[in-house]
Amino acid sequence: MNFFLVIILVILITTYLMDLIIDILNVRYVKTELPDEFKGFLAPEKYKKSQEYLKKNTRLGIIKDSIFTPLLILFILAGGFNAVDRFSRGFDLGSIPTGLIFAGVLILILHLLSIPFSVYSTFVIEENYGFNKTTLRTFILDILKAWLLVAVLGGIVLSAVLWFFETSGSWAWLYCWCGVSIFQIVLMFVAPIVIMPLFNKFVPLKEGELKKAVEDYVGVQKFKIKGIFTMDGSKRSTKSNAFFTGFGKLRRIVLFDTLIEKHSADELVSILAHEIGHYKKRHMIKSICLSMLTTGLMFYVLSLFINNRELFAAFRMEHTSIYASLFFFGILFSPIDTILSIFGNMLSRKHEYEADAYAVKTCHRPEIMISALKRLSIENLSNLTPHPLKVFLSYSHPPILERIKTIRQEEK
Repeated sequence: MNFFLVIILVILITTYLMDLIIDILNVRYVKTELPDEFKGFLAPEKYKKSQEYLKKNTRLGIIKDSIFTPLLILFILAGGFNAVDRFSRGFDLGSIPTGLIFAGVLILILHLLSIPFSVYSTFVIEENYGFNKTTLRTFILDILKAWLLVAVLGGIVLSAVLWFFETSGSWAWLYCWCGVSIFQIVLMFVAPIVIMPLFNKFVPLKEGELKKAVEDYVGVQKFKIKGIFTMDGSKRSTKSNAFFTGFGKLRRIVLFDTLIEKHSADELVSILAHEIGHYKKRHMIKSICLSMLTTGLMFYVLSLFINNRELFAAFRMEHTSIYASLFFFGILFSPIDTILSIFGNMLSRKHEYEADAYAVKTCHRPEIMISALKRLSIENLSNLTPHPLKVFLSYSHPPILERIKTIRQEEK
């Protein structure tokens, strides 16, 4: 049997089994008794509801993985990639247009298969637990807009990568790394102005107590912003959040309208102080640098597998190509990507603790920060007691109880 085929099957099956085991452990780890920290703050029936919400979402994820993994294995063994390649080559275009067609067909197949699960998640699970506000029209428009963005932005990136590998020889990986990194940085500036408004409406925060409190805080912290905006998050969900977009003088504070409805002005300032903490501690720059290094490693390793005939034989391919190499390499690289993501999540959790500490230090009201964190977790039906292994492998934020515990310890 082909060596690469064995490796690929091992990767796919092992990944599926690991995810299955971790999800089962996570669900079974749920505590039936309400944590002491939330007694008097969270009603027992609401706690039970959050556990049911976790189980329903976990079950849906397991079902999806249990369908997608065998389908992908069957697609590989049956020569599905070769059939798509034949279709793409049938237009008799150049290598780059052929690569775009090949990628487009595969991505379209994946998206179409994912739609039923998105429908069930949105209109059944989210609906049953009081989160969903998405209409069928909005749901369909979101899909079409996402497809358009993938086609335009993804097409630009893929075309550039294919061109570099076709024309730049052994240094192609370096040019791809530099090009993609520049594109990602530019996108960070463009997204808040061009892309995000395609999905949500942003309006300046109205004059009042909240706006004054935020402006007073950012003034004391000497944190320059372009403006304070509200986003119509309630258009799709009752879940709430807050975030920053842009860099330098173009930074914007964005508050979900659902967040404003459910939190006091003091709590909202604490939440924003946490986000400002990320900027003050240069977490964004560190994350971008880590992402760029990961991208560079990926392109270098990819360059070693371009047009590998044994790899293409594993996928039952008749012809080698750079564009197909990208997809096949993606599966081989997934274990490395998993390891890198673990370290990335560890760094992210560390950053969250530091941002919490900054918010508490600058607002001087730890109980307000704790209250805000509790309310956010309750509103979003977050899992209060995730399994440690689940946290280690996939949590970018520390569990809420650990964050509260750390805040209390630092204030002693």
